[in-house]
Amino acid sequence: MADRLLLASPHMSDEGFELEYIHDAFQKNWIAPLGENVNEFEKSMQSFIGAGHTVALSAGTAALHLSMILAGVQPGDKVFCQDLTFSASANPVAYVGADPVFIDSEQDTWNMDPAALEKAFELYGLPKAVIVVHLYGNPAKLDEITAICREHGVTLIEDAAEALGSEYAGRKCGTFGKFGALSFNGNKIITTSGGGMLVCEDQADAAHALKLATQAREPFPWYQHEEIGYNYRMSNICAGIGRGQVKVLPLRIQQKRAIFERYVSKLSGLPLVMQPSLKCAASNRWLSVLLLNKDCGKTPTDVLSALNEANIEGRHLWKPMHLQPVFADAKYVTVATDSVSDDLFSRGVCLPSDTKMRMEDVDRVCEVIRKLF
Repeated sequence: MADRLLLASPHMSDEGFELEYIHDAFQKNWIAPLGENVNEFEKSMQSFIGAGHTVALSAGTAALHLSMILAGVQPGDKVFCQDLTFSASANPVAYVGADPVFIDSEQDTWNMDPAALEKAFELYGLPKAVIVVHLYGNPAKLDEITAICREHGVTLIEDAAEALGSEYAGRKCGTFGKFGALSFNGNKIITTSGGGMLVCEDQADAAHALKLATQAREPFPWYQHEEIGYNYRMSNICAGIGRGQVKVLPLRIQQKRAIFERYVSKLSGLPLVMQPSLKCAASNRWLSVLLLNKDCGKTPTDVLSALNEANIEGRHLWKPMHLQPVFADAKYVTVATDSVSDDLFSRGVCLPSDTKMRMEDVDRVCEVIRKLF
């Protein structure tokens, strides 16, 4: 049987950049969550995204949790959160005891619907924050969403975990909100094996985040703590991987986009569409995702079963948060007759988007799908 094609897996540089920085950390015995690699990784990421102040953390989820705290979210507060997303976007709302209100998607990007967001303000008043997600790397309607948040004086938090390198109107995702979260999990466009980064608009917030991420130790000659802290700082070893990965980040974005365009070409004429994007946006195409036509006679399960039989990994779209048992009591807002996020989940398939794939591998995936119709 042919080698298994993976959805997305870690891809180290051919030049071994990562090993150089890891070796240097071992030589200097900087293994703890501080050191040159951490500092330089933050600088290189800040330079890449072109704005904000960066704090390297143990996970993108940690970045979202700290965003909740820095935004002043308290138990009982409302937070408006995108519905079609991974649970890590919503879980930090629960960490701080707040109540999520899930906002339906729109068809143009599959992200938060600005019209539904406006309706949520009408129904539930002012939330403490709004969390927008760039699904599979595809930028949301940021002009409209930022304008709504600005009008109401509400903090915008960007979950750009999947969108490193994506752009909206020439500006990098993760830099539009007061806070932004990036992820370097093993399946992301670059990885630190596990890790994330908080992007803060203000230097003071970044300094506070750094304090919170290192157990909130006060500047005393002994260990003194005046607020609750967390063990969220990225290790110098993981940051060394990140420093090496940043060097190949432009190449990885180019490879992801090439895979997506190959799918567009090779799947043309079938009863399906690939994830759309706005003219003013440039997705990193972290994952290539298709949407089956309603009348095509096939389901995502049919497609995934056929792919699996051919030793190819695929995945359903994220199951909407309002359908998750853990959030069964949460409010959900849509302006559509039928839920858009439900519909996308019922017809969407994530295709292999591993940057180690060759174009012949992409063609192999397409051949399996074409045989279904």
